Amino acid sequence: YEKVPVILVGNKVDLESEREVSSDEGQALAEEWGCPFMETSAKSKTMVDELFAEIVRQMDYAAQPDKDDPCCSSCNIQ
Repeated sequence: YEKVPVILVGNKVDLESEREVSSDEGQALAEEWGCPFMETSAKSKTMVDELFAEIVRQMDYAAQPDKDDPCCSSCNIQ
């Protein structure tokens, strides 16, 4: 497909003192890549549900190939 869903995720946001990449750096890279940026923590469950919801949203809105113009000979889009 022409558009692959991408989300830049910073993990372990709960470990602020051990941070190696700032939020500003992550946001700047996400803007450069043209994708959303989220910071999460699996340990404290911060933004984990929101991340999965955003992944689904990105997948739902990703461009699908045109039925009349398949991406390869094995594609069978109905």
